[in-house]
Amino acid sequence: MTTVPVRVRGAAYDVAIGVGLLARAGEVLPSFTGAERAFVVAAQPVAERFLGTLGASLELPAVHLAVPEGEEAKTLRTAEALWEHLATQGAHRADPVMALGGGSTGDVAGFVAATYMRGVPFVQLPTTLTAQVDAAIGGKVGVNLPRGKNLVGAFHQPAAVLADVSTLATLPEEEFRSGLGEAAKYGLAVDPWVLDVLERRHGAVLARDPGALADLVAACVRAKASVVEADERDTGARSVLNYGHTLAHALERLEGYGRVSHGEAVAMGMAFAARLSVTLGIGSEDLPARHRRVLASLGLPKSFPELDPDEVLEAMHLDKKYRQGIRFVLLEEVGRPRLVEVRPEAIRESLSEALGGVA
Repeated sequence: MTTVPVRVRGAAYDVAIGVGLLARAGEVLPSFTGAERAFVVAAQPVAERFLGTLGASLELPAVHLAVPEGEEAKTLRTAEALWEHLATQGAHRADPVMALGGGSTGDVAGFVAATYMRGVPFVQLPTTLTAQVDAAIGGKVGVNLPRGKNLVGAFHQPAAVLADVSTLATLPEEEFRSGLGEAAKYGLAVDPWVLDVLERRHGAVLARDPGALADLVAACVRAKASVVEADERDTGARSVLNYGHTLAHALERLEGYGRVSHGEAVAMGMAFAARLSVTLGIGSEDLPARHRRVLASLGLPKSFPELDPDEVLEAMHLDKKYRQGIRFVLLEEVGRPRLVEVRPEAIRESLSEALGGVA
């Protein structure tokens, strides 16, 4: 087991990464003084696969709270149902809410934990690669609105994160590659060491070797922890974690949440951002080619569906990161990001050129 500390102000916690950790959850997780039950939020298929193992290892009785799968869980309706379940069952402030599943489950469960009784303990038990390398760390929780992604939310750091890489063995290939997209983001925008792991252990990662996956998850968690520690509330430095996301969120909204995976959308967004970096004279000429090589090696897309550039631009304006202009994280070099306000005309021109073939 590898332990990576996340040292944010007043809410330090550890991320445990390893094989078979759900069966050791009671040993690895901290104790919750005064707690009587653990409320485990999970979609039914995930609960059927992993809840028995988790429940047998916890020191507290586990109560399952079911949610829909994927992005369908991230609604105010789901949050309201979870609040009602907690209230009906007499959950109190010491009882932890545990998210067992992917990033969407973690987002809605964390939002409920942040708001029920003005905040109860929260534990992340991510079972997808996307959640293990990214979504489960950092304390951002929330739900979507029809007009945009993550528009309602809070910052609520978990008491602990337990990433059991054994859960990735049965992950559908599309979801697994979606997680590789988020991992590539850390290597391209934050810490080139992540790219080294992806390239040096490429075959083992794609074969889902537990040791290689544990190394990859640990490298990504260390990269994210360093950024979150510097900017817990996303007021500056943490913006680099949005590399590829400005376009990605617009694509997800226009295509319909769940129709294009988050990691695939991020891959498309990163390929576009690399081109935009060069077009604006910010990035080195070899950036797009480096992105093509990395994304292709992971089986990720480099182009996005043919959409109206004006529709994409409008969707970008609705993103919660909009600040009287469209902000892009662009790169000078791999691992050297820069936050840039880009004129809509320049984005429209680049989108028009890229439609049907970002590469």
